[in-house]
Order: sequence, then structure tokens, then C-alpha cells
Amino acid sequence: GALARLSQRLQTSSRMMSSEALTSLSEDQVMLVDSVSKFAQQNVAPHVYQMDADAKLDSSILPKLFEEGLMGIEIPPEYGGVGMSFTDSILTIEELAKVDPAIAVIVDIQNTLINLAFLEWGSEDIKKRYLPRLATDTLASFCLSESGAGSDAFAMKTTATKTDNGYKISGSKLWISNAAEAGLFLVFANANPEAGYKGITAFVVEKDAPGLIIGKKEDKLGIRASSTCEVVFDEVEVSEDNILGELGKGYKIAIETLNPGRIGIGAQMIGLAQGSYDAAMRYILDRQQFGKSVADFQGLEFAYAQAQTEIEAARLLVLNAAALRENDQDYIKQAAFAKLYCAQTAQKVASLAVEWMGGVGFTKEYPCEKFYRDAKIGSIYEGTSNIHLQTIAKLIKAEYAAK
Repeated sequence: GALARLSQRLQTSSRMMSSEALTSLSEDQVMLVDSVSKFAQQNVAPHVYQMDADAKLDSSILPKLFEEGLMGIEIPPEYGGVGMSFTDSILTIEELAKVDPAIAVIVDIQNTLINLAFLEWGSEDIKKRYLPRLATDTLASFCLSESGAGSDAFAMKTTATKTDNGYKISGSKLWISNAAEAGLFLVFANANPEAGYKGITAFVVEKDAPGLIIGKKEDKLGIRASSTCEVVFDEVEVSEDNILGELGKGYKIAIETLNPGRIGIGAQMIGLAQGSYDAAMRYILDRQQFGKSVADFQGLEFAYAQAQTEIEAARLLVLNAAALRENDQDYIKQAAFAKLYCAQTAQKVASLAVEWMGGVGFTKEYPCEKFYRDAKIGSIYEGTSNIHLQTIAKLIKAEYAAK
């Protein structure tokens, strides 16, 4: 009957489909995670406290990130990258964030925003000119936000005016991550303001372009080693060859690039949560009060069991969204799920970690207070939590309207 035929089909398809758990890593991925963990302990951990205090990236770290291949994870070998997968980028970001979320976001932006935009939308000429640099020595910034265009990104005022040789970009961008160290800028400007958002175009701009000025560097609560600056464009001339994608398609590039970027931020937040959790667990297992380990008190047992459950749930949301993207399936709602829930989990776990450690958790002698400060950005950048809730709600309504 019909059930028997369905059973046969299911048996055939199950043989074709992998039944591995989302958290099951390949041998290569286990090696990657181990390698990134060792890299972070050796090259990042010794500098975390001072970078946070100085709000400045240690000059030794960026060259080492490039040397290790961590800035061109998905860039194919023919363009100087290592040719790995999106999930490999996600695993790398999580591992770095366990040690310093500020370093993780530098790697995240390069891999899940900049490189993917160039790979997806770049002409062969642009790929040949810029991908080898992005993979080997040049940090880039994603210039979308403005003072009046945050969540409403397409309300931007930066314009690109046509000239005989290309375009002149005028305006200013705010909250631009990595701007102090970047050698390249992916700039969104409106080449036809009368067309509204359909005039927005993406331009590739070199740091040394006349009229490009790195403005005020923000003094931030957290992720202080990652620079966040104003970037001013005073009639910056850009060749027509440096349009990424097509004229007037910048809005599409921005939207489609931010979706994988949100999975990357989800991974950063998981790493942050895990890093703060690990530090607190080591302390409370060792700490004695009333003749026994603090970790043996039932009130704390329930708290750290619940926290690990939520970290694992967050990790599964990220890995699922990444898997959907790699399989060319719709993942917009899942990316929003991941970014929203991972940000919430990071803030909750980092806050609890400080409490579990008591007085020392409130000091800079231990890493938990820094993780606590770093966690807040998760609900703000690459889409606020309310924007993600709005996205999820919109997609839910569309699904039910179609039933």
C-alpha cells in the first residue's frame, strides 16, 4: 500500500542523507577547532587584558591571523585563500570568541561579510584584484550604517555622484568596525537618490583614496580591541570598475550579506558564553565554602546545568542555520533565530558567571567581567534583537497566510 511505498522511499533517502548530529564534526573540523584553540591561547590570550584596557588591537595579532589563514577561510586557493566551508568559518569564530570576542569579530566581519560579498558579487576583475589581498594581508570594513541610518539602513544620506571617470562619494558612515586597521572599505552609497533604496550601490574603496578620512574612534563598553570609527568620504573618487555587483543593486548585496553575517555573530556569542562559563566553572569547582566545593550546592548545580543547556541550544541554532546556507536552502528565519537567541544566551550566561564567582567575578583579575561587557553588543549590531523578532514575526505570518 501507500505506507509501504513511503517506507521504501524513506529508506532510500535516508541512505543518501547524512544522519550525523549537527554537533558531529569531521576529522578536518576537529583539527581546525584544535588548531584555532591553540592559536588563540598562544597568540591572543596573553594580550586580552591589555588590549581591553588600551582599547587597541595588539599589533602582532592581525599579521598572525593572516599567516594562519583565518582571514580567507572560504576564499578559494586560486585567490590565495584556504577554500574551506562556511561552517568552518563559524567554528573558527566561536573558538576565538572563547578567548576574546573582539578578535572573533575581526575574523567574523572579514569572512562572513566582506569575503562572501566579494565572492558572491565581485566581477572576475575585482576578485583577482582584491581576494588575494583579503586572504593574505588586507583587513576590510563594511560601511553601511550612518547617524540617521541604523536599523533603517536604507535611509542613508551618503551619495555617489557620476563623473567622467566614475563616481564621487560624499557622506559619512558611523560605527564602522575595524576601520582603524582596514586597508579596504566596502562602501554603500546612493548613486540615484530619486530611486530611493534602488539607487544604493556598493563600491570598493582603498584606504589611501584622497578624501577618505578615518574620524572619531568610539570609546566602547566592550569588544574594545576591535576599533569602531566614523569614516568620512569627502568627494572620494572611485572608478566604475570598483562597483561591486551592479549599479543600484547595493541594497540587495547588503541584505544578502548580512544574513550569513548574523550566523557569524551568533557563533561569536556562543563562544563568549562558553568562555565565560568555562572560566566560572573552573573557579566554582575549586572554590570551597562550608566545607565543600561551591559547585556542589544544589542552587548552583541547577544554575550551571540550565546555562549549559541554553548554550547547547544556541549552538544548535547556529549550526543548523549554517548547514541550511551550505545546502542552498532558505535560512533567513533560522539566521534570525540564531542571532537573537545567541545574543540573549551570551548576556544571560556572562551575567551569571560573574555572580557564580562572587567578589572576584567583579574584578578585572578574572575574565568574566570582560565577557559580561562584551556580551551587550550582541543584541545591538548586525540587526538589533527587536529587528530580528520583527523579521521572524513577518516570516511566520507569511507562512501561515500561505496555508
